[in-house]
Amino acid sequence: MNKIKPDKIKSDKTKTNNILKLIEERRSTRALFDQKKPVAEEKIKQIIEAAKWAPTAHNMQNFDIIFIDDKKILEKIANIKSYPSEEFIRENFKQLSFSEEELQKKKIGIMGTQFPPSWRDASKLDAAVRDMTPSPLSNTIKGSQSILIVIYDSTKRAPASEGDVLGFLSLGCAMENMWLTAESLGIGFQIMSVFSSKAIANDLKQALDIPAQMEIAFAIRLGYPESKPKYLRVRRNISDFTHHNKFGNKLS
Repeated sequence: MNKIKPDKIKSDKTKTNNILKLIEERRSTRALFDQKKPVAEEKIKQIIEAAKWAPTAHNMQNFDIIFIDDKKILEKIANIKSYPSEEFIRENFKQLSFSEEELQKKKIGIMGTQFPPSWRDASKLDAAVRDMTPSPLSNTIKGSQSILIVIYDSTKRAPASEGDVLGFLSLGCAMENMWLTAESLGIGFQIMSVFSSKAIANDLKQALDIPAQMEIAFAIRLGYPESKPKYLRVRRNISDFTHHNKFGNKLS
């Protein structure tokens, strides 16, 4: 019987630790990016290469990616109006914590300070919904000089996947691959989910010549953050969500 060499075990353990460290350090970069330091196209291609190798249901490879760095096109996108969603504002409020102690206790959700004051005050929520006004996408893009837009063909789906659940899981795998690669390259990465909003999708599709059957899954702003803001990140303990052999039998 061949014995596994100690050096091989040590190497495998190091690789695992490195991957886990990368996963733990991955975060959404909401900070402004350095305008004097654009992301090199070579780095963008590395991030896209990571998406290429993402697992997809039935190996459908169910996505296309639009890489945008043309200033005129970026400006055109930045001027598109974004409309706040009442559903988002109300459901977002339920996920907020209003102190670090509360967030540490919940272990899920985010700090309310990341949103406008009217979105985190229950007494002002109705007024916030009533007074919703459109804002330009420039508020979301925040001057990023590199954007990736991930699109998919709405007329196709993974075999026997009602609602194309497997197809959407595949899009998530591509997202994670790109995110971790960006993290490994020291590049800030933020998902801009508003780009998939029906309220602005038509304007975006027209601006980018996206075919009618193609839908926007999500967009990404990339860059080198001017600062590294510190905010509390929380996760549940493994024992909070892992069951051993049957549901309810917590893994200690």
